[in-house]
Amino acid sequence: MKVTQEKLPASQIGLEIEITPEITKQTYEQVIKNLASTANIPGFRKGKVPRPILLQRLGTTRIKAAALEELIQDGIEQAVKQEAIPAIGQPQLRSSFEDLIKNYEPGKPLIISAAVDVEPEVNLVQYTDLQAKAEEVKYEPERVDASLDKERQELATLIPVEGRSAQIGDIAVVDFKGSFAIEGEDETAELEPIPGAEATDFQVELQEDKFIPGFISGILGMNPEETREIAAQFPDPYANEDLAGKAATFTVTLKELKEKELPEVNDDFAQEISDFETLEELRASLVERYQKEADDKTKTNKQEALLTELLKHVEVDLPATMIEQEVDAMLTQTAMRLSQQGLDVKKLFTQDIIPQLRERSRTEAIERIKRFLSLREVGKRESIQVTPEEIAAKVTELLEQYPEEQDVDEDKLRSIVENELLTEKTIDWLLEHSSVELVPEGSLNPIEETEAVESDADADAPQTEEEISEASTEVTEG
Repeated sequence: MKVTQEKLPASQIGLEIEITPEITKQTYEQVIKNLASTANIPGFRKGKVPRPILLQRLGTTRIKAAALEELIQDGIEQAVKQEAIPAIGQPQLRSSFEDLIKNYEPGKPLIISAAVDVEPEVNLVQYTDLQAKAEEVKYEPERVDASLDKERQELATLIPVEGRSAQIGDIAVVDFKGSFAIEGEDETAELEPIPGAEATDFQVELQEDKFIPGFISGILGMNPEETREIAAQFPDPYANEDLAGKAATFTVTLKELKEKELPEVNDDFAQEISDFETLEELRASLVERYQKEADDKTKTNKQEALLTELLKHVEVDLPATMIEQEVDAMLTQTAMRLSQQGLDVKKLFTQDIIPQLRERSRTEAIERIKRFLSLREVGKRESIQVTPEEIAAKVTELLEQYPEEQDVDEDKLRSIVENELLTEKTIDWLLEHSSVELVPEGSLNPIEETEAVESDADADAPQTEEEISEASTEVTEG
């Protein structure tokens, strides 16, 4: 079999395959033989249909088409194997099938054009002495007190309040009913109830961010058994678009007031909320935790900044197959996470949503592939390797960290660990051979509010897991 190769865009190899006269004739005759043994033609038993009758009844075009399907499949498969082409995905026929039928004559050579995707060549124009900026995340000591205060709030005891009106920080037990005026009606018109905006013995903490604007401030100053008309306004945007931005009136009856009695922050408190014996030990642990968190975020920012800069110096023509495979992997990961959260993936990943998700995932998929290929190329050029001892140590650590996990595929785990360790080593090497300037947090890439709004307006398809769930609900209800 004669095969001629040519490079095509998008990391494809074009193949011109010349199938010998013997094969074109042999395949055609075999197809006729198979059809003769299976064709149902009135007046003849199976396998006993004369060749001229068979050709007349079935038509030469149908027989040629059947033979061509075999010739194309076998021809491309053999060509890829003969030329030792590391193909990814399924080969594509470039010739017109109709033209092939017209040109196909059994016993004469047949030329087929096809294309196969292959691993792309990665050209790193530069990967050392890169210059980048990354935001430095600093440790915030106040987070320790905020964490302790959150624990205090969760351990608070609710004490009934008597002899005073509602104030910020109280827990109010209320009955309420919401309504708004019908558009076009005068002020004396009867108010229209808001579906779902009604509750009995509703417990709400009197903090302004706990309800829609105006509701909490309207309760402040009320006394138990008092009823008050409170003006409030639904924010825009709002989860229920029918209510977004609308002014509303709530009839609220305050039934009971409670206030929080917070526990004292001492050693007993530390023992109740942690495994530490003293408050000092607990504080030291929190300081270490938040310092490490800040350092880890800073390191991540440096890595991201460097990889972003690296991709500016990478030339690679990605094949469609590789992009689609990465999109598949991303959607599968998202589906698995949603499933683990107890959500019905089949209802979320509907036929209406999947095409949108695939299209919106392409940009991220392309970047992920470029990062992987670039880091792999750096690792090859600089002979960066991971030792078996490093892999074994990390695998042991993970198995000890998650002892409850059963039926772990250790070979697969080792492969994943090796890739992750190699990636870490390669990024560390890049950091050592480049310069990343740390700048104050929030100082890079400020997004103008108008740009953010325009970006949101263009985002027709959901991207996050929450958006997938919301979009699926909208489609179902619509």
